Amino acid sequence: MNCEQFVEQVTAFLDGVMDPASERRFVDHLAECDGCGRYLDQVRATVRTLGDLPPENLPPEARESLLAAFRRTDV
Repeated sequence: MNCEQFVEQVTAFLDGVMDPASERRFVDHLAECDGCGRYLDQVRATVRTLGDLPPENLPPEARESLLAAFRRTDV
């Protein structure tokens, strides 16, 4: 696994939906790559921070803007 493949699979790893062989390759790469370790820590911190925000505090315009940005980056 390379760094690009690692980044593409972070969400599946955090959601616990990877097949065992893919998870093994993910964890093996993580053990060898400090940059991807930092990236995974940043994603975990972001998820933790955003998970604490109550959805009713997000203005509708901001919600739509975020959804549009996610759609543009969806591969």
